[in-house]
Amino acid sequence: MSTTKPRTVLLTGFAPFGGETVNPSWQAAQQLHGRRIGGHRIVARQLPVAFGASLKELRSAIREVKPSLVLCVGQAGGRAAIALERVAINVDDARIPDNAGAQPIDAAIVVDGPAAYFTGLPIKAMLDALRAAGIPAEVSQTAGTYVCNHVFYGLMHALRNRRIRGGFVHIPYSPEQAAHHPGAPSLPVETVVDGLRIALRTALETGADRRIAAGAEH
Repeated sequence: MSTTKPRTVLLTGFAPFGGETVNPSWQAAQQLHGRRIGGHRIVARQLPVAFGASLKELRSAIREVKPSLVLCVGQAGGRAAIALERVAINVDDARIPDNAGAQPIDAAIVVDGPAAYFTGLPIKAMLDALRAAGIPAEVSQTAGTYVCNHVFYGLMHALRNRRIRGGFVHIPYSPEQAAHHPGAPSLPVETVVDGLRIALRTALETGADRRIAAGAEH
């Protein structure tokens, strides 16, 4: 009998923050926990919305799960599409305190670390696959300077000398949340789940990324 363990993908979402009672990033990730995509088993973990503690939990999950790919997911209220993040920058500059009350301003995530890391995922191929499935998607040029960027940068720093690919995506409010934010766009959690499944399958099946235009003027 073979004792080979199945290959795994680590998929993370966040706890609620900013006065919200839910976070669709975790709602979606949780629904994919235990599923199989492209011969890989999905392992979902929730991260705290807290500087420092989020990276501690992420590094612990990477050691435990031993994934071949890591995709971190965060909520970005106000965005209208699944946003495939291109770059993480080495700065924490919090507009609001995190869930632990910390509010770092102009602080390096990794002292003496590089100014930025680019994603390790084929985001153009992922974009093409999502749009082909009728799911709103875009390439984003900024992950902000809050805990999402903190986790994205910390992830890429942790993977810098390892043969593990990783990246980050932002998702819009869920309709449940948008009801409390008049005029804000939203995306059903079920659509996000479908989008994450497509994005992960594409990432697992794609080596060299596609070259398609997905830049921004501003």
